[in-house]
Amino acid sequence: MQAIGAEFRELTKKARSGKAAPDELSGSTFSISSLGTFRVDAFTPVINLPEAAILGVGRIKEKPVVKDGEIVIRKMMTLSLVFDHRLTDGAPAARFLDYICDLVEDPAMLFIARR
Repeated sequence: MQAIGAEFRELTKKARSGKAAPDELSGSTFSISSLGTFRVDAFTPVINLPEAAILGVGRIKEKPVVKDGEIVIRKMMTLSLVFDHRLTDGAPAARFLDYICDLVEDPAMLFIARR
């Protein structure tokens, strides 16, 4: 896992400095696009063909929500999953997005086996 993290950081550094080779930036099947740093709450990302899906991540913003019957202020974020319907159906995609939400709400779940 540490090797993947180191490779990710190195590739990110190369991409941001414009020094990544085309073959280092190809072959993916899934992208994540975040516009939260631009104060965008929600958006619909466009799939980078031939990828299968893309996850759009909006900014984290305090909002009133109902919890245990009371209105409280919580940090909220909008996620938008766009996927190629030729490759998967809506139900499995929705389960995947639900799983991502679970991980964002409780990162310790990364270490729990899910069936």
